Amino acid sequence: MDKYGLIGYPLGHSFSIGYFNEKFQNESIDAEYVNFEIPSIEDLAEVLDTNPELKGLNVTIPYKEKVIPYLDSVSPEARAIGAVNVIRVSHKGKDIHLKGYNSDVIGFTQSIEPLLEQCHKKALILGTGGASKAINYGLKSLGLETVFVSRFERPGTIQYNKITPEDIQEYNVIVNCTPLGMYPNVDSCPDLPYEAMDNHTLLYDLIYNPDETLFMKKGKERGATVKNGLEMLLLQAFASWEFWHER
Repeated sequence: MDKYGLIGYPLGHSFSIGYFNEKFQNESIDAEYVNFEIPSIEDLAEVLDTNPELKGLNVTIPYKEKVIPYLDSVSPEARAIGAVNVIRVSHKGKDIHLKGYNSDVIGFTQSIEPLLEQCHKKALILGTGGASKAINYGLKSLGLETVFVSRFERPGTIQYNKITPEDIQEYNVIVNCTPLGMYPNVDSCPDLPYEAMDNHTLLYDLIYNPDETLFMKKGKERGATVKNGLEMLLLQAFASWEFWHER
């Protein structure tokens, strides 16, 4: 039986395990998907050693960047993004070859593109982690200018408390790549001047639990178009499967 899995820490509610095990059952695929909760990226070697039937992995927080030095090769796109969330595991005799890809960017661009209008030229990316790198790459590939927003002072980013209503009007695509508002902390949201949003504002939240975060709700009240991250996850899962079976 082939095995696939997810590495990350901690692993709470995981979309992938439910999605893939249901897929295997529905399509009579002799495989299983397992969560590997590893406290350190160095534990990846043990996961590979003790699971010789492993054919592919997904990678989540906090290892999307840390995993790169452990890989034998990385796709040009994942290299440019600087983050990997899919690993193809190939066995050649006793040798294991690991190739890294990024399916976040595919899932995100396919999901947000239909919502973009003529007025959407600039975007704010909330957060600076591994996922935000793929979002930045995706938005730029769609022709948008981007700025990262952080709680801390970092070069090339702006802080939440410096964002003005005028910025919200100008950067009218806003993508939340932070865990703010995710279940069970549903009463929190990024600190933004929501009152400046209108029907030209597009809010995209990578969170999918709850369906509608406070970030989305506050924007919707002002007429903004809003979308959560569920479709992105589905598209990203399709892409993972393609990468694992690439010829």
